[in-house]
Amino acid sequence: MKLVRPKKFLGQHFLKDLRVAQDIADTVDACPDIPVLEVGPGMGVLTQYLLPKGRPLKVVELDFESVAYLREHFPQLGEGIIEQDFLKMRLDEVFGGSPFVLTGNYPYNISSQIFFKMLEYKDLIPCCTGMVQKEVAERMAARPGKKTYGILSVLVQAWYSVEYLFTVDEHVFNPPPKVKSAVIRMTRNDTRELGCNEKLFRQIVKTTFNQRRKTLRNSISPVLDRANPLCADPIFDKRPEQLSVEDFIGLTNRVEKALQV
Repeated sequence: MKLVRPKKFLGQHFLKDLRVAQDIADTVDACPDIPVLEVGPGMGVLTQYLLPKGRPLKVVELDFESVAYLREHFPQLGEGIIEQDFLKMRLDEVFGGSPFVLTGNYPYNISSQIFFKMLEYKDLIPCCTGMVQKEVAERMAARPGKKTYGILSVLVQAWYSVEYLFTVDEHVFNPPPKVKSAVIRMTRNDTRELGCNEKLFRQIVKTTFNQRRKTLRNSISPVLDRANPLCADPIFDKRPEQLSVEDFIGLTNRVEKALQV
């Protein structure tokens, strides 16, 4: 069977460097002994290194050409080839409700959406690894005060410890992307509850970072009116990138209380 042609509308960039593929596959070893779900396997460059680990493995692929290729070249996957859109899947049904590692050479055009979906199933995913655009990886691992610190940083770091593992050059892909890539690993932290209204927490993070150049006093106005006495607090002189996850949790509790007055 001929090779699968990369499709731009699916954000496909097929990895060619087998050493890099092995290194990415080995990132799942941080969470041993549990199943692995690979997103966007393409022609199985990561899959071939995940299979020998002897762990339950399933792959989810939307591209019909890639699915046909996987069925021909990786018959040992059997029913483990899931032909679906990952973003529409019920992840609690993949391994019968058991925890699993999420990994993959993630499609560039939906990588952030993949991680937001991961957060919906955070109690089932103790570890998430894989390759994304370098810019996305930097945002996820950024600390407060950095220009790259933003919505994804706060929402992911509330629940996961993020490691930026290594950078991957463009020339190891077909077709070469216009940007560098990076491999990351996220490991679930000890937080089980944020200690605040999580819906309001997400709303405040997204609302303030959508106007990140403004102070909180101005950017939070869709949630809390500037005339509210709470807005006189010095924290509202800051910009959102100056606040840690803990700061946002504390702010959420104070805003919720102010909204109830």
